Amino acid sequence: MEMIKLSRRWRRSRHPQNHPDDKFSLPTRDDFQPIDTREQDELVRSFEERHAQQNFLWRRYHAYFMDDVESWLVISADWVAVLACLMAVKGLLFHKSKFHKQWIWYSCYTGLLLALFWLYQMLRMPKFRWDIIWLPFGPLSGAGICLYVDHLLAESLQEVRKLRASMYSYKAT
Repeated sequence: MEMIKLSRRWRRSRHPQNHPDDKFSLPTRDDFQPIDTREQDELVRSFEERHAQQNFLWRRYHAYFMDDVESWLVISADWVAVLACLMAVKGLLFHKSKFHKQWIWYSCYTGLLLALFWLYQMLRMPKFRWDIIWLPFGPLSGAGICLYVDHLLAESLQEVRKLRASMYSYKAT
Protein backbone atom coordinates (compact mmCIF):
# COMPACT_ATOMS: atom_id res chain seq x y z
CA MET A 1 0.00 0.00 0.00
CA GLU A 2 2.83 2.34 0.78
CA MET A 3 4.23 1.86 -2.71
CA ILE A 4 0.86 2.81 -4.20
CA LYS A 5 0.67 5.94 -2.06
CA LEU A 6 4.18 6.96 -3.05
CA SER A 7 3.56 6.35 -6.73
CA ARG A 8 0.35 8.40 -6.58
CA ARG A 9 2.20 11.18 -4.81
CA TRP A 10 4.91 11.04 -7.45
CA ARG A 11 2.36 11.26 -10.26
CA ARG A 12 0.59 14.19 -8.57
CA SER A 13 3.89 15.98 -8.09
CA ARG A 14 4.54 15.89 -11.81
CA HIS A 15 3.31 18.82 -13.81
CA PRO A 16 0.58 17.57 -16.20
CA GLN A 17 0.41 20.94 -17.90
CA ASN A 18 4.02 20.44 -19.08
CA HIS A 19 3.40 16.88 -20.27
CA PRO A 20 -0.32 16.48 -21.00
CA ASP A 21 0.04 13.48 -23.28
CA ASP A 22 2.90 11.72 -21.49
CA LYS A 23 1.92 11.40 -17.85
CA PHE A 24 3.55 7.98 -17.33
CA SER A 25 7.07 8.72 -18.53
CA LEU A 26 10.11 8.66 -16.30
CA PRO A 27 10.95 11.89 -14.54
CA THR A 28 13.34 14.26 -16.21
CA ARG A 29 15.73 16.61 -14.54
CA ASP A 30 13.09 19.35 -14.56
CA ASP A 31 10.48 17.07 -12.96
CA PHE A 32 12.64 15.78 -10.15
CA GLN A 33 11.67 16.93 -6.70
CA PRO A 34 13.41 15.46 -3.67
CA ILE A 35 11.29 13.50 -1.23
CA ASP A 36 11.57 14.12 2.47
CA THR A 37 13.19 11.76 4.97
CA ARG A 38 9.91 10.20 6.12
CA GLU A 39 8.90 9.33 2.55
CA GLN A 40 12.35 7.92 1.84
CA ASP A 41 12.07 5.79 4.97
CA GLU A 42 8.64 4.50 3.88
CA LEU A 43 9.95 3.65 0.45
CA VAL A 44 12.98 1.78 1.79
CA ARG A 45 10.84 -0.04 4.35
CA SER A 46 8.44 -1.18 1.63
CA PHE A 47 11.37 -2.51 -0.41
CA GLU A 48 12.67 -4.37 2.65
CA GLU A 49 9.24 -5.92 3.28
CA ARG A 50 8.91 -7.00 -0.32
CA HIS A 51 12.42 -8.50 -0.22
CA ALA A 52 11.58 -10.43 2.96
CA GLN A 53 8.38 -11.80 1.40
CA GLN A 54 10.14 -12.92 -1.76
CA ASN A 55 13.02 -14.40 0.22
CA PHE A 56 10.57 -16.40 2.33
CA LEU A 57 8.59 -17.58 -0.67
CA TRP A 58 11.56 -18.78 -2.70
CA ARG A 59 13.54 -20.34 0.14
CA ARG A 60 10.76 -22.10 2.00
CA TYR A 61 10.50 -25.04 -0.35
CA HIS A 62 14.04 -26.14 0.34
CA ALA A 63 13.87 -25.13 4.00
CA TYR A 64 11.83 -28.26 4.73
CA PHE A 65 15.00 -30.27 4.24
CA MET A 66 17.30 -27.94 6.16
CA ASP A 67 17.70 -30.22 9.18
CA ASP A 68 17.62 -33.57 7.39
CA VAL A 69 19.67 -33.10 4.24
CA GLU A 70 23.05 -31.53 3.79
CA SER A 71 22.80 -28.22 1.95
CA TRP A 72 25.34 -29.32 -0.66
CA LEU A 73 23.03 -32.22 -1.58
CA VAL A 74 20.07 -29.89 -2.07
CA ILE A 75 22.16 -27.54 -4.19
CA SER A 76 23.55 -30.46 -6.20
CA ALA A 77 20.03 -31.79 -6.79
CA ASP A 78 18.98 -28.37 -8.06
CA TRP A 79 21.95 -28.30 -10.45
CA VAL A 80 21.07 -31.77 -11.68
CA ALA A 81 17.50 -30.55 -12.31
CA VAL A 82 18.90 -27.68 -14.38
CA LEU A 83 21.08 -30.16 -16.26
CA ALA A 84 18.06 -32.38 -16.97
CA CYS A 85 16.17 -29.41 -18.39
CA LEU A 86 19.13 -28.41 -20.55
CA MET A 87 19.43 -31.95 -21.93
CA ALA A 88 15.74 -31.94 -22.88
CA VAL A 89 16.09 -28.55 -24.54
CA LYS A 90 19.16 -29.72 -26.43
CA GLY A 91 17.22 -32.74 -27.64
CA LEU A 92 14.41 -30.54 -28.92
CA LEU A 93 16.55 -27.83 -30.47
CA PHE A 94 18.98 -30.08 -32.32
CA HIS A 95 16.31 -32.27 -33.90
CA LYS A 96 18.34 -32.73 -37.08
CA SER A 97 21.05 -34.53 -35.14
CA LYS A 98 20.80 -38.30 -35.02
CA PHE A 99 21.29 -38.19 -31.23
CA HIS A 100 18.49 -35.73 -30.44
CA LYS A 101 16.17 -38.38 -29.02
CA GLN A 102 18.97 -39.75 -26.84
CA TRP A 103 19.34 -36.35 -25.15
CA ILE A 104 15.66 -36.35 -24.28
CA TRP A 105 15.91 -39.88 -22.91
CA TYR A 106 18.95 -38.87 -20.85
CA SER A 107 16.84 -36.05 -19.47
CA CYS A 108 14.11 -38.57 -18.56
CA TYR A 109 16.57 -40.83 -16.76
CA THR A 110 18.04 -37.88 -14.89
CA GLY A 111 14.55 -36.70 -13.95
CA LEU A 112 13.73 -40.18 -12.70
CA LEU A 113 16.82 -40.20 -10.49
CA LEU A 114 15.87 -36.78 -9.14
CA ALA A 115 12.32 -37.96 -8.49
CA LEU A 116 13.63 -40.91 -6.49
CA PHE A 117 15.97 -38.67 -4.51
CA TRP A 118 13.31 -36.09 -3.63
CA LEU A 119 10.63 -38.69 -2.89
CA TYR A 120 13.03 -40.48 -0.55
CA GLN A 121 13.78 -37.19 1.22
CA MET A 122 10.09 -36.28 1.39
CA LEU A 123 9.10 -39.66 2.81
CA ARG A 124 11.75 -39.30 5.53
CA MET A 125 10.08 -36.11 6.75
CA PRO A 126 7.75 -36.37 9.76
CA LYS A 127 4.84 -35.02 7.68
CA PHE A 128 4.42 -35.40 3.93
CA ARG A 129 4.33 -31.98 2.28
CA TRP A 130 2.08 -31.77 -0.79
CA ASP A 131 3.13 -28.22 -1.55
CA ILE A 132 6.57 -29.40 -2.67
CA ILE A 133 5.41 -32.28 -4.85
CA TRP A 134 6.79 -30.39 -7.85
CA LEU A 135 10.35 -31.03 -6.61
CA PRO A 136 10.37 -34.74 -7.52
CA PHE A 137 8.08 -34.53 -10.51
CA GLY A 138 9.04 -31.21 -12.12
CA PRO A 139 12.12 -32.27 -14.13
CA LEU A 140 10.67 -35.71 -14.86
CA SER A 141 7.40 -34.33 -16.21
CA GLY A 142 9.30 -31.69 -18.22
CA ALA A 143 11.40 -34.39 -19.86
CA GLY A 144 8.30 -36.52 -20.45
CA ILE A 145 6.52 -33.62 -22.13
CA CYS A 146 9.57 -33.01 -24.35
CA LEU A 147 9.60 -36.68 -25.31
CA TYR A 148 5.90 -36.54 -26.16
CA VAL A 149 6.31 -33.34 -28.21
CA ASP A 150 9.22 -34.89 -30.09
CA HIS A 151 7.08 -37.95 -30.84
CA LEU A 152 4.21 -35.78 -32.11
CA LEU A 153 6.53 -33.75 -34.33
CA ALA A 154 8.09 -36.89 -35.81
CA GLU A 155 4.65 -38.36 -36.43
CA SER A 156 3.38 -35.22 -38.16
CA LEU A 157 6.52 -35.10 -40.33
CA GLN A 158 5.82 -38.66 -41.47
CA GLU A 159 2.24 -37.70 -42.34
CA VAL A 160 3.44 -34.70 -44.35
CA ARG A 161 5.92 -36.91 -46.22
CA LYS A 162 3.15 -39.41 -47.02
CA LEU A 163 1.02 -36.56 -48.30
CA ARG A 164 3.82 -35.31 -50.52
CA ALA A 165 4.41 -38.83 -51.86
CA SER A 166 0.73 -39.18 -52.76
CA MET A 167 0.64 -35.97 -54.79
CA TYR A 168 -0.27 -36.30 -58.45
CA SER A 169 0.35 -33.96 -61.32
CA TYR A 170 -2.58 -31.99 -62.61
CA LYS A 171 -2.59 -28.81 -64.63
CA ALA A 172 -5.69 -26.73 -64.97
CA THR A 173 -6.41 -25.78 -68.55
